[in-house]
Amino acid sequence: MNITFEELRAIKHKLPTGSIHRIAKELNLSEQTVRNYFGANKFGEGDIADKHIQPGPHGGIVHLEDTSILEAAKKILTETESELQKEES
Repeated sequence: MNITFEELRAIKHKLPTGSIHRIAKELNLSEQTVRNYFGANKFGEGDIADKHIQPGPHGGIVHLEDTSILEAAKKILTETESELQKEES
């Protein structure tokens, strides 16, 4: 899957507090691995995510081999939006 680096970071910034921990726990990964997936540069801590960044507009194009972290993040965002809609009703 291809996504711009800017889009990937925007998803990360929309996540509610505690989401990195939740994703890491659900997928049996370290929290730093999840942070690295979203663009953190802490080498030596956590695993390197299966991604490749090509230079280009909007931070470049990120090719994701494994989308499980992204899918977990999108699930959390959907849940958060649903909760907000219920509160507004």
